[in-house]
Amino acid sequence: MKSVLVSAVALIDKDGRVLLAQRPEGKSMAGLWEFPGGKVEPGETPEAALIRELHEELGIETWKSCLAPLTFASHSYGTFHLLMPLFACRKWEGTPHPKEGQTLTWAHARELRNYPMPAADIPLIPILRDWL
Repeated sequence: MKSVLVSAVALIDKDGRVLLAQRPEGKSMAGLWEFPGGKVEPGETPEAALIRELHEELGIETWKSCLAPLTFASHSYGTFHLLMPLFACRKWEGTPHPKEGQTLTWAHARELRNYPMPAADIPLIPILRDWL
């Protein structure tokens, strides 16, 4: 089974809310909510992938020093196995806005269960809730 490395981030605003992005129509798992991020390209670190993805997807800038490793997901989706480090980030430049057709929302940790998410993301919710 192929392994896929995806880097994700819990962007946390000054009110302690976490940014979620809804997968747009036409993508696998369309309509589900997820933490922003994306595939780690060959030769790229998970942190570098996140910095690139946040710029491409949300139009914001952050730095490796602002990405704190929090936890990770390890989940088999049938055709591939996903390994996804989740970083926490409280400092970035710019206002997140959807650049790839996705819908964005800010949610308190206690509300995260109200959003349908991919199976790999669900075990991350209690960890975030306890940490925030």
